[in-house]
Amino acid sequence: MIVFDGSGSMSEMGFNTLDEPRIFEARRAVRRAVPQITPYRRVGLLVYGPGEGDSCSNIDLRFGPRANAAERIVGALDALQPDGMTPLSASVAAAAEALEVRSRPGVVVLVTDGKETCGGTPCQLGEQLAAEGADLVVHVIGFKVRGDFFSWDSPEQAGFVEGTVAECLALRTGGRYFPAETVDELAEALNSSLGCAAI
Repeated sequence: MIVFDGSGSMSEMGFNTLDEPRIFEARRAVRRAVPQITPYRRVGLLVYGPGEGDSCSNIDLRFGPRANAAERIVGALDALQPDGMTPLSASVAAAAEALEVRSRPGVVVLVTDGKETCGGTPCQLGEQLAAEGADLVVHVIGFKVRGDFFSWDSPEQAGFVEGTVAECLALRTGGRYFPAETVDELAEALNSSLGCAAI
């Protein structure tokens, strides 16, 4: 499952020295990487952020893992209009449920630009997934993550001022953390985390 950050920060530019919104570059990287992956691996998509009502509840499972899903993934992200908050932990938990990881192995690749802003605790979630015996690996791609000193709504955030608290989801589930600043780096991270080792 790809868990994709569609929160309002993905449309930001200017103050953080970006010359265009993060979402534009993320779309280009997905267009480049995903068509090379989906002929060999079944992939699903979950997006968080935009929607109506309480933005911390806006978790949209677009579809579960399926063969040759590149066109659907690219189309969904091309149409995505970033908005809302970042229910990062709840989204990864929802992806784990969609993968039915208590009965079979699964991989979640979280693409995020940083912070948990809905009170979730990614480190605790990582511990919970590992303790439950869930055969789940979470890889985290931190795309243009910017450290800051604001008080975000996550008790775990303080130790990750320069990065993303989501990194510990990878550490505690046996996954990898990939920092990515460019389209090339994001595409490479997607290939590394989603692609089959033999390809």
